[in-house]
Amino acid sequence: MKLHITMLLCVLCVNLSFSQAQIDSTTTTRTQLPEVIVTGHSNIDPIHSAVKNDYQKKGIQPKNVADLFSEINGFSTIKRGNYAIDPIFRASAYEQLNVMYDGGVKAVHACPNRMDPITTHVIPEEIEKIEVVKGPYTVRYGATFGGIVNMVTKSHHMLDHGFHGKVSAGYETNGNALVSNLQLQHVSNKFNATANIGYRNFDDYEDGNNFSVPSAFKSTDYGIKLGYALSENQYLQAHWRQSFGRDTKHAGLPMDTDFDNSSIASLDYTVENLSNTLKGITAKAYYSFVDHLMTNENRPNFNMVFASSPVESTTIGGKIETHWLFNERLIFYLGTDALLIGREGNRTRTVKMMNGTMLPMPMVFTDKIWQDATLNDVGLFSEATYSMNKTTFKAGLRVDFVNANAEDLEDDFAARYGNDVKQNETNVSGTVSVKQKLDSKTFLEAAYGRGVRTANMAERYINHFTVGQDNYEYIGNPFLKAEINDQFEIGITGVTKINSLNNFNYQFSVFYSVYDNYISAVVDPSIPRKFMPTQEPQYTKVFTNIDDAYKSGFEFMFKFDFLKDYYFKNQSAYVRTKNKDFGESLPLNPPFTTTFSIGVDKPFYWAKAQYNITSKQSHIAPSFGETETAGYETFDVKMGATPFKNITIGIACLNIFDTSYNSHLNFSYQNQASMNGSPITETGRNFTAFLQYKF
Repeated sequence: MKLHITMLLCVLCVNLSFSQAQIDSTTTTRTQLPEVIVTGHSNIDPIHSAVKNDYQKKGIQPKNVADLFSEINGFSTIKRGNYAIDPIFRASAYEQLNVMYDGGVKAVHACPNRMDPITTHVIPEEIEKIEVVKGPYTVRYGATFGGIVNMVTKSHHMLDHGFHGKVSAGYETNGNALVSNLQLQHVSNKFNATANIGYRNFDDYEDGNNFSVPSAFKSTDYGIKLGYALSENQYLQAHWRQSFGRDTKHAGLPMDTDFDNSSIASLDYTVENLSNTLKGITAKAYYSFVDHLMTNENRPNFNMVFASSPVESTTIGGKIETHWLFNERLIFYLGTDALLIGREGNRTRTVKMMNGTMLPMPMVFTDKIWQDATLNDVGLFSEATYSMNKTTFKAGLRVDFVNANAEDLEDDFAARYGNDVKQNETNVSGTVSVKQKLDSKTFLEAAYGRGVRTANMAERYINHFTVGQDNYEYIGNPFLKAEINDQFEIGITGVTKINSLNNFNYQFSVFYSVYDNYISAVVDPSIPRKFMPTQEPQYTKVFTNIDDAYKSGFEFMFKFDFLKDYYFKNQSAYVRTKNKDFGESLPLNPPFTTTFSIGVDKPFYWAKAQYNITSKQSHIAPSFGETETAGYETFDVKMGATPFKNITIGIACLNIFDTSYNSHLNFSYQNQASMNGSPITETGRNFTAFLQYKF
């Protein structure tokens, strides 16, 4: 691991200094960091991409960053409680989505049950917009299997010079939830600085049947961002953030989080206009560390056994990219990136009762969780865009060199796989696409992408731990093949101007994916349960590759703008998966969803009423512990205003009719008194208020 870190830092230091003689002095544009993927330039942006950035109009502040996905078409969330929430897009979840901040920064969770996904480690109020690439249609941002999610923090480029700031607070009646945030920012010609701090305190919420769901948590976050313009064409930025989660309840997991501390540091450098051909070089380096402790101290089985699991995760990465402009039609990117992950940690069990009898002296056992695992990926990539008249062609190729190892194997794991589980693999991915401009505001897009995902650490090295939605113990397989997604997509987007007051916006896309070596888990009746062997289920699941699987679906949106400031909008998304080897759906397949909203959006006030419909889900994966889920409907009203300069207020009523329901993707209650096995229900009626002051 240390060798890889040294190599990465050496690579990232190359070409970071340039003399002023190398810079085109005629350029007057301020250099900006490549924090965004979607730039607004049709010949540069990845095909089939989308942006969501109206978060100030929600009427509430989100619990964590994952809440920001709630109104992006095609997205759902996987819920274990009210804190550890993962986004899922088109039935692609976890490492199948390439989730990052600011064009590349990552923080890998330490908990094998994902109590601390990447969405919990940054202040939601920092996020200015979320960019989505809907498939493996670009190779410039790391290995990508099912799509890219880029959470962009707020930039100083949009502010006037001088000192700025804002303070905000929000309250939710259901769960007695309080959120607050303070942000300060100073911008000058050469230097800018941003500092923010946030605090969140949520109690247990009640569902539509007034049942209290264990979901309380507290979190404190702060971040500091410093930027300096070395010249008109060079810019350097450093970003440091920390997050501290406390006393977090996970209704759908066997343990709770005592604390979750994370630190993320990143350094970005860019230089532009080095020559007529070489338009720029960018470099990024980042480091994250997650320190996590989970215990069962407040769970029903505490009287029988006390379990404590301190785990740690270290992520180091970086990227160097060159930008070439050979002529006005041909744009070319060439670069390299790296992602180095290390995890360690054990579980200590103090057994107080055995076979129903209290022990005179508790027995202490140590179980290896991550077995001191490392997973390193170094990639090389190139991507070219060629524009001709109204047509834009794009092609990209990527090669990833992956090595994985675990150096402290549990005896039974080593007996199964041998003492040497080190693996090396070379993964090749790529994309080709075409975008046709039909008229000034209508585009037809078609793309093919080959995405490749190496097996993650849990799939490789977990050993007799419950890491799925069911109650099975899971065993990793260090010799898994990489997943391959061959995805095809065609779509159209456009705006039809009816008259000076009315417009019609529309988007439609249909996609199809062929999966090879899809990673799932199967029951092995030859391997009995290791911990609490009398408990059901008695056997263990082992991660394996599936030969024959596919995914298909569509997304549709139309928006009718009338009387200039009023609108009516519909969004619909459907995805269907199939595991032909097992004769069932793939797991975590969201049901069909559609929303209808009507609203007004004026300069000083706005309002929206939204009707949400989610269908029954009968396409399930019984081998994954899934059961059919009933459909449900909810209704929300949100509104806000700027009654005075720099003051914004928002109020909302969510789930007005107090519907009791659970999402198909929710985990079921685990290790909870009198409610094991049933899915976690969602929040009932909830009144919210939000206040923000800018200065």
